[in-house]
Amino acid sequence: MAAGDVLLSVHDVWQKLGDAQILQGLDFEVKDRVRPGVVTGQVVGLLGPSGVGKTRLLRLIAGLDQPDRGSVTGPDGVALPVGRVGFVFQSYPLLAHRTVLDNLCVAGEANGLSSSESRSKALALLDRFRLSERARYFPAQLSGGQRQRVAIAQQLVKQKTFLLMDEPFSGLDPAALEDVTKLIIEVANMDELNTVVLVTHDIRSALLISDTLLMLGRDRDDKGRVISGAHIQKIYDLVQMGLAWRPDLEMAPDFPAIERQVKQIFKVL
Repeated sequence: MAAGDVLLSVHDVWQKLGDAQILQGLDFEVKDRVRPGVVTGQVVGLLGPSGVGKTRLLRLIAGLDQPDRGSVTGPDGVALPVGRVGFVFQSYPLLAHRTVLDNLCVAGEANGLSSSESRSKALALLDRFRLSERARYFPAQLSGGQRQRVAIAQQLVKQKTFLLMDEPFSGLDPAALEDVTKLIIEVANMDELNTVVLVTHDIRSALLISDTLLMLGRDRDDKGRVISGAHIQKIYDLVQMGLAWRPDLEMAPDFPAIERQVKQIFKVL
């Protein structure tokens, strides 16, 4: 792969649920981001109001659902293989009767690794994610932030190129929020082709960690009424705007203006 090569293509995607048109003519691409001398994955933020179809789009990318029309393809132009896509659901579902370590080992074995490989990978990830001391804990004994880290690690026991995250910032206190944003960036940058796509309502957090921001919304008629069928209303290339990969971005003089702009657009999606 080279800079600018397409890693994910969503083309003319339509989907209904019952009689309701959820997505309509949805198009976007995720391209390989390259920085000389730095391993750089992709972080794509997907913003939109509740019920607009964000989670539905993640399910299409993951291959859990199929579009009524259109295509979702990877860099080779075919549908993404299930084994290349990890999905961290908002509820962080873990096996309640298994320890943290066992949850990761089960995930590894389910993805074709031997028990020894799974255990080795699991222990390394727990160490990397600062969870080693919680290896023998059960999910109910963990904080929300810890459960989230375990859920992310679980998806990485067998390396995934794409990691999809549904509302990763929801319900976190400021300290946990900072930890999770750092973790998402770390996961993306573990490999040049890693791509994290996250759905969120947290505009500030999305701006701080994304290199691309997608705004999913519905059109309105001349009376301001919502028209069914969401599509991408606006794309922010934060790299081109000089707003990506900056640890001090929140303090930058141009940050408040872009945050206000995104908030204004969000109100009418």
